[in-house]
Amino acid sequence: MKGEGETPFLQIRDLVKTFGDFTAVDGISLDITESEFFTIVGPSGSGKTTMIRMLVGMDSPDSGDIMLKGRRLNDVPANRRPTCMVFQSLALFPHKTVGENIEFPMKIAKVAPAERRRRADLLLEQLRLPLSYYDKGVNQCSGGERQRVALARALAYDPEILFFDEPLASLDFRLRKTLEKELKDVHRETGKTFVYITHSLEEAMVMSDRIGIMRDGHMVQVGTPAEIYNRPVNKFVAQFMGEVNTIEVTRAGDNTVKSLSGDMVYTVAGDSFDRFEKGFLVIRPEVMKIGPAAEALPNRLAGTLFNDYALGSRIQYQVRGADDSTWLVEKLQDNPFDGTLGDSVTIGWQPKDSILVMD
Repeated sequence: MKGEGETPFLQIRDLVKTFGDFTAVDGISLDITESEFFTIVGPSGSGKTTMIRMLVGMDSPDSGDIMLKGRRLNDVPANRRPTCMVFQSLALFPHKTVGENIEFPMKIAKVAPAERRRRADLLLEQLRLPLSYYDKGVNQCSGGERQRVALARALAYDPEILFFDEPLASLDFRLRKTLEKELKDVHRETGKTFVYITHSLEEAMVMSDRIGIMRDGHMVQVGTPAEIYNRPVNKFVAQFMGEVNTIEVTRAGDNTVKSLSGDMVYTVAGDSFDRFEKGFLVIRPEVMKIGPAAEALPNRLAGTLFNDYALGSRIQYQVRGADDSTWLVEKLQDNPFDGTLGDSVTIGWQPKDSILVMD
């Protein structure tokens, strides 16, 4: 832990970047701590790529400051910053061997050949590549192996921060899942600061210490995966975090809200109700109950079991309410709901599982 009053590792202050009349990044301020795995996530056009291009030195901000350990980096060229970028394209040298790719930054830094080889071998081992790959052509490597080579080359720079621009986006699902865990392991082993951008919330949840969610050039919410999942600040964040049940509601009374599309009144709990007047009630599918388990709950309604979807370890059920509303309920695959499509069912949830957001 850093001492009180100590300068944060990476400071971003009021960062702005425009392209003509379009503001890609609009006054973002953020602190990132040393050795943190921080992920910037957002939909296409949210500004996350522009943000990381400024942090790595590929673009210059129109205003604001980027500070690393108290040193202003705005005017420092990318090749003179103690940072390194791993691109989605990887940018490996296609006609060089794995070893030559890894050693390239050390060769530029005039490191002696024996020391370059020693460090390249260490990096191969760390990235779980056989030492025999040193002489293997990089074009002979699989997609996952090339990802590991690109990361090894980035670590060879011994940067203070590694930036990642959606490096797993082009990989198939199974390989992406494997590399997500490996990246988190490498982060833990090296103690380096990782700043990662992705459009995939699932990637962010698996790997990150903290997540920053961007929308329209603004940082909408910053927090741990658990904080963002359980306490989203608005409807956009709640829905971006995955499929949810969302109802537009208004305050009705003590710890109750009323649906604007019907006469249903729901009981809620939590500090957020103290400031709530009108907005949205969010209930995640995994906290919903269905069938006998729902019949005694304070919040419940009747509907028809319309469909079900197998989601690996989970099954998701779609229930149509009498008012034509659609609800999602999830159960574990080894504990499915014993019902038939078309059955009348009761669904419900506990007040503590209600999330209220203002917009």
